[in-house]
Amino acid sequence: MKLLVTGSSGLIGSEVCEFFGQRGHEIHGIDNNQRAVFFGPQGDTSWNLQRLRDAIPKYHHHDLDVRDREGTLALLANVRPDAIVHAAAQPSHDRAASIPFDDFDVNAVGTLNLLESARRSCPDAPFVHMSTNKVYGDAPNEIKMVEEETRWEYADSAYAEGIPETLRIDRSKHSLFGASKVAADVMVQEYGRYFGMPTCCLRGGCLTGPNHSGVELHGFLSYLVKCNLENIEYKIFGYKGKQVRDNIHAVDVARFVEAFIETPRSGETYNLGGGKDNSCSILEAFSLAEEFSGQAQRHTYSEENRIGDHVCYYSDLRKIKEHFPTWDIRISLRETIRQLVEGWLQRQKQA
Repeated sequence: MKLLVTGSSGLIGSEVCEFFGQRGHEIHGIDNNQRAVFFGPQGDTSWNLQRLRDAIPKYHHHDLDVRDREGTLALLANVRPDAIVHAAAQPSHDRAASIPFDDFDVNAVGTLNLLESARRSCPDAPFVHMSTNKVYGDAPNEIKMVEEETRWEYADSAYAEGIPETLRIDRSKHSLFGASKVAADVMVQEYGRYFGMPTCCLRGGCLTGPNHSGVELHGFLSYLVKCNLENIEYKIFGYKGKQVRDNIHAVDVARFVEAFIETPRSGETYNLGGGKDNSCSILEAFSLAEEFSGQAQRHTYSEENRIGDHVCYYSDLRKIKEHFPTWDIRISLRETIRQLVEGWLQRQKQA
């Protein structure tokens, strides 16, 4: 199989490249290291690109910006991949407010460029789009919650399993990032429904793993662990540090991508996170990081929460498991944090 992956040097993109590359597939990666532009030197992913080149014999890199419409059209016409995984994005809802044109052009227009290029050159290739749970805006905050000792939790039994795909995506505050990702999400659905292309949107929770270049504005667990190991003060934004996220290891994401490519559907949406079992609050994450690192977590607190942020969010995985019964979460939250600690320590040695 010939697989094309955008954002190939990022967390999910690189994990997908490695997952399929180790199985002998030909990989074409698209990445121009925009993460370093968005977040500075800490967001640089060039180290990950070199890792892919060393690890995958059939890896071909394309230094292309997905905003380059003619370049994208030409590349897909030349490569004609058998499947596409679109993981390139401007990923921070905080950063989006200061770069609204870049945010929308990368997230929405870049996605359209890829979809239309695929329709013209390889319309039967499964198209997996990495969307986000931010497409729901702050609608999850309207659910009745209860404050527990270390976390907020849903008090409404209708959400005992988490947030389903039926939750509305409009009439809520998203952040500009969330709005640009809604545009991309709906367009991916439309190319599936209108043109019959095999497409899906994966509305991710906190996607993580040891290959994440986590920064304060994007990469919750990765950045938290980095702060712990380097004795950096971690800043909590509101909700008493009890805000909850579900965390899924990038390998489990790659495993789902494989399942979808094998039996694709058209115009589907799936909430893809760790679910309730792999959820934690910031305070709970502090405790886990401290357990594996042996170091106390330094932190400060601001009463002001991030605009459009979720108080509690974890994914209802019932739909995705019903459609793909052979897939499930295999890597626990504890193991994920252990790997994050080990990964950052390894990078410190190599620096």
